[in-house]
Amino acid sequence: MQATAYTYDPQTRAGSVLLDDGTPVPFDAAAFDAGGLRLLRPGQRVRIELGEAQGGDAGRRVTLVTLQTF
Repeated sequence: MQATAYTYDPQTRAGSVLLDDGTPVPFDAAAFDAGGLRLLRPGQRVRIELGEAQGGDAGRRVTLVTLQTF
């Protein structure tokens, strides 16, 4: 699935993406690390994989974020 990087904190390696319908979905350091990225800028197009939130959180969470390539 594709999305757009919305926020990113290089200290925690966590942030959020916007789905194409405008829905924000958070990602944690594990999802960022799984994609092998070193840096992410807001506005970049990314490829993501979604999973169910854990620990009683409602909704979806990003399990992998990497750059979208053609």
